[in-house]
Amino acid sequence: MSMQVEGTIERKGLGPGTWALVSNDGKTYELHNPPADLHKAGLNVKVKGEIREDIMSFAMIGPILEVKSFEVLG
Repeated sequence: MSMQVEGTIERKGLGPGTWALVSNDGKTYELHNPPADLHKAGLNVKVKGEIREDIMSFAMIGPILEVKSFEVLG
């Protein structure tokens, strides 16, 4: 399912660590192989991507979002 989400990047310290997007409405998405430019906690972004239901993770913090494109918001 393709979607667009606005929110803040967070680093979750589960296992080896994972990057997450916490949306403006409070929902947490685990980022699947995010680009290096998204490896910054506190970054406000708009992400376009796809929910991946065909993969699992150790973190299990929310739906897994594969980033297709993103925009850093002021």
